[in-house]
This record gives sequence, C-alpha cells and structure tokens, in this order.
Amino acid sequence: MPEGPSIVILKEEVQQFTRQKVISVSGNSSIDIQRLSGKTILEFKTWGKHFLICFEGFTVKTHMLMFGTYRVNERKETEPRLSMVFKNGELNFYTCSIKILEGDINAIYDWEEDVMNENWNPKKAKQSLDKIPNEMICDAVLDQNIFAGVGNIIKNEVLYRCRIHPESLVGKIPSKDLKQIIEECSIYSFEFLHWKKNHELKKHWLAYTKTTCLRCNLPMKKKQTGRRNRRSFFCNNCQKLHL
Repeated sequence: MPEGPSIVILKEEVQQFTRQKVISVSGNSSIDIQRLSGKTILEFKTWGKHFLICFEGFTVKTHMLMFGTYRVNERKETEPRLSMVFKNGELNFYTCSIKILEGDINAIYDWEEDVMNENWNPKKAKQSLDKIPNEMICDAVLDQNIFAGVGNIIKNEVLYRCRIHPESLVGKIPSKDLKQIIEECSIYSFEFLHWKKNHELKKHWLAYTKTTCLRCNLPMKKKQTGRRNRRSFFCNNCQKLHL
C-alpha cells in the first residue's frame, strides 16, 4: 500500500493536467464516471494516502489500497478503474478505490492531520494520543485520523529511530519520547519522499525487513503486532517496552 510520500509524488507528476478539461472518460469504476466528462480539474490535493482530484462542486477520491497503480500518458494492458483523457495527455488508475465526494473538500478533510501538509499540527496529534492511553503505539502511529499518510514502513523506521518498542502503550511512553515520535512521523515522511524520488529508499531502511539491529548487532524481532496485526521489525535490546 503506497504511503503518503508516494501519493505526494503522484500529485507532482500530474500537475500538467491542472486547469485542463477532461475530454473523455472511461473505466470499470462503479461511480458515475461520465460526470467527469467535459469538466475542468481545478487542482490536485493529497490527504495522507488519499489522492484528490478537485472539480467545481465535487472531488474524485482515489485510494490505491494494497495493489493500486497509475500511469501518466501511458496505459497498461488491463482495463483501468478510471481513465481520463486530456488535450495534452491522459491519466489512468488501476486496481484502486474510486469515490466521489460532494461539496467543499476543505469541509471534508482536516489538513492538520496530514503529516506532510503545511497545516500539519503536532499539538493536535499529541491531544489525540492522550485520548488513547491504552493503545499500542504501533497501532496509534498508523491511525490515519492522527497521522494521515504514515504507513507501515514509516511506523517501523520512526519507532526504531526513537528507540521505542512497537507494543508500548501510548499512555506509558514518556512525554519527551512521545513528542519525538510525533515529530519524526513528519520528518521521516519528507525524507522518504526525497529518497523515493532518488530511487534509493530501501538503502536507508534501518529497521524495516532487517534481521540484525545496526546499533546492537543483535537479531531483530519480526512480529505481527497490535490490533491491526501489521508487521513490526524491532530490537528488544535498544527499543524500550513501556507497559
């Protein structure tokens, strides 16, 4: 599943279609895609893992789910979920979720929850965490209503950087460490973006998929953690468990 930085890259790749009219539309989406025909795209936005195509009065929301892909000015052999053709090119989405959101997009999304948005509010994230003291931090960091855009790679890397065990309870983590986790969720997301653009993301992983702790030279633990049952990679020696 693409994480927030990958969706930001998508937004950057399609800027050529801003203020362009949709000449034709097709695809196997269940929404009324013909509604897009003849309409002009006002802007592209992202919120976490959501890619938003904004028209006058409504927005098309795409979510890549686990295996979604897209193509700019080219096509795959399979039928797209949504295909939009413009005067200067085309944009195609595959194996993803497509929905229409009615009304003002700013009334639907809270931009303060997106770790890569200019309106990201770490204080609000801290307030949200304070309300779930019994939640494991591995689950809390993946809560899109607190850290929109953070996925499993970012979760693992942030917790390793902060030396916090993924099964630690939010309410038991010292305030200074919780603050660091919040800050690193945004910091690492922008580093992720930079590395991915340079095609070097994997070489910067310190925890995700690793078998040996780079700090301790001890075996890394691989385990499905939390109620979300997502893969965690951690070191029992240097990542402290707070219970």
